[in-house]
Amino acid sequence: MQPLSRRTLLRSSTFGAGAFAVGAPLLAKARYTGRAAGDATLRIGLVGCGGRGSGAAAQALRADPNVRLVAMADAFGDNLEGSLNGLRGDKEVGDRVDVPEERRFSGFDAYQRVIDSDIDVVILATPPGFRPMHFEYAVAKEKHIFMEKPVAVDGAGVRQVLAAAATAKAKGLKVGVGLQRHHDQRYIDTITRIHDGAVGKPVLLRVYWNSGGVWVRPRQPGQTEMEYQMRNWYYFNWLCGDHITEQHIHNLDVGNWVMQGYPAECQGMGGREVRKGIDHGEIYDHHALEYTYADGTKMQSHCRHQGGTWSSVSEHIHGTLGSGNIGAGRLNLYSGEDWRWRGEGSDPYQVEHNVLFAAIRAGVAHEEAENGAKSTLTSIMGRLATYSGKPVKWEEALNSSIELRPSEYSFTGTPPSVPDEHGAYPIAVPGQTQVV
Repeated sequence: MQPLSRRTLLRSSTFGAGAFAVGAPLLAKARYTGRAAGDATLRIGLVGCGGRGSGAAAQALRADPNVRLVAMADAFGDNLEGSLNGLRGDKEVGDRVDVPEERRFSGFDAYQRVIDSDIDVVILATPPGFRPMHFEYAVAKEKHIFMEKPVAVDGAGVRQVLAAAATAKAKGLKVGVGLQRHHDQRYIDTITRIHDGAVGKPVLLRVYWNSGGVWVRPRQPGQTEMEYQMRNWYYFNWLCGDHITEQHIHNLDVGNWVMQGYPAECQGMGGREVRKGIDHGEIYDHHALEYTYADGTKMQSHCRHQGGTWSSVSEHIHGTLGSGNIGAGRLNLYSGEDWRWRGEGSDPYQVEHNVLFAAIRAGVAHEEAENGAKSTLTSIMGRLATYSGKPVKWEEALNSSIELRPSEYSFTGTPPSVPDEHGAYPIAVPGQTQVV
């Protein structure tokens, strides 16, 4: 996929100076820190060498012909080597992977060693529990940043990201967040029509991420509890935030995009009915929520990890003049004048990198961190509501004093949640568990 021109950048990017700004704000010039823009070689560092990190690195290399991957970090050396071998073997970008042994770092402090090295752009793709401190450090070191969603797992982390986002904006740093639907032309065109009044005033939104669940990695002999949880990060809230945050954030973010704002409150229910073994850690396997926006509009939210059930990853709107399936690009008007998206598709995972690197080259604002943080908080609100069984307000979730991070980041340290003598982890009980 070819890099985007400045004209295409300004046409296709949906984020400018504000969380939901479109078009014009991207024209604002921003100070470029680091290596000169233009045709200079941009050096990338990768922090987090799992599948998504490896994919993001390849997409970054495809986004601009004069980019090199020069440093890599992961908590586990075997993850790093596997990612490096895969990237080197990529026929399209492998010749621009230049990561000698002295620029490969493993361990909990590896992110600092990559960010401290001679790079211009860092990709942050570790489990999201690490994202706030990694993002804050990268901003302090004046690096441009692409970070995967979600960007935190608790209110404290969201506050940390929002503060660093304000600093990044003041410094003119470009920040992309992996909520790639904002770079999918089908979504852009459909939501633009909704904002233009095609279905009237929104009355109800419905968003889903219902699937069979993800991998489990069996406990290995000799593993410390910290290593086991790091290898199985999806099942522990200090690392993942539960699947409502790690996956369902995409659909919740689309609802926020449609509403051009964030919910004031939510309430709902959830639990563990199918994926409830000791190898499923502490997360729920289903969440069902009702979000309420400031104007009273409701968003119904369902996410599920249960095999053999109805699967759907989608977003829907019901308005006073019609309804629609947003991701499918279909609006069904009550007048009978239906609309279908007929545009030319592209890979939004690639486009989000094209746009980021085009912004770096052009010196225009690219500021996705604030929305990334607030859509992350939307998902965290949902988890707090299902775990507690009580309504949770936006301010309560944001200002919660409960932090999930461990006291020590080391493989011999103790994670925030540990198993009992039978290997079972404590599970949130609605009506009893304190969440704020």
